[in-house]
Amino acid sequence: MTIQTDGKLIRTISGTFSGFFFAAALLLSSGESAAVAEYKIVTASEKGTYYAIGMDLAKYVAPGADINLEVLATPGSAENIKLLRQEPGVKFAVVQADVYQAFIDRAVSGNTKAASIIRPLRVILPLYNTEIHYIVRADSEMNYLHDIKNAKINGGLVGSGAALISHTLYRMMFNGPIPEANDSFLSNEEALLKLITDKSVDVVVVAAGQPAPIIANMKPEAKKLIKLLKFDPNHPTSKLPLTVYKPATMNASSYPNLLTESFTTISVGAFLVTYDYNLKDTISHITQFTRSLCENFPTLQAQGHPKWREVSLKLPDLQPGWTYYPPTTRELRACLDKKPRAFSRPPGVSKCVAEERILGLCQ
Repeated sequence: MTIQTDGKLIRTISGTFSGFFFAAALLLSSGESAAVAEYKIVTASEKGTYYAIGMDLAKYVAPGADINLEVLATPGSAENIKLLRQEPGVKFAVVQADVYQAFIDRAVSGNTKAASIIRPLRVILPLYNTEIHYIVRADSEMNYLHDIKNAKINGGLVGSGAALISHTLYRMMFNGPIPEANDSFLSNEEALLKLITDKSVDVVVVAAGQPAPIIANMKPEAKKLIKLLKFDPNHPTSKLPLTVYKPATMNASSYPNLLTESFTTISVGAFLVTYDYNLKDTISHITQFTRSLCENFPTLQAQGHPKWREVSLKLPDLQPGWTYYPPTTRELRACLDKKPRAFSRPPGVSKCVAEERILGLCQ
């Protein structure tokens, strides 16, 4: 006997085992089996906010879509785009807006490789703005981003969003690239160690939504070793960067061991991205994932990383060259029509509770 199921032929044998195979085939073909899809999401460093966002999706969203979502640590956004295109099982990626736009710009300029990589990618949802942390030694004469010209800068691993930000912002501010002798691509941990020991690095760039674990977990003694640079939106060098990036407030409550007051930094948007899949089973699982995202959105905002409180399910217009994934767009718009309940404090609670103070959420 031959049975067709999901495009594959299952041949059974007569005798004792035929009934077993026949029953199994019926379960598969009828859709009654509770098969769980094995998907992956690419993020960034395990100590970064993108990774935490991925873990939240795996914990609170994926189970409701019959997906076992593996969260992969990566160098960052540029690598994530390539993995989404090339790595089996990778169905989701968290990507910085400037990295995504850089691929589009190069595609428009005639780079066929960039065009091939970026053309079939689709946006599921804009997430939040990622703050960019510029870290220097506590005794450094630098206090603002516009002071970093000719400094020894570590932008992060090759393929990371921070590396692209470091070079893009430097070129925008100073009309030229970071000098090769001053440029390094170390991990955040290694770069911070060099910053305060052999001083072979002057500036460490960490792109992560606040509170970034690698900074938030520092001991109070770290205040004697490092400080964060401010961004002056009114400085002449800031004009061009503000065409791509946005000012943001670095909250003292995010890093109480380091900061005594909030200040202005610069930030870049983050997006949840997928591929333009057309296989029925994949479309179904990603649509279910989006439905579960909607249904569990209040839980994400209440129990997930604090950055979820900056996320909206509304879908704003995208830049030219960017495209939403139609199946998820339809699902999210249907979700908005149902007006899902947003996170709010429990009745009678009008001020910060202990847990929120610990998380650095109180202003």
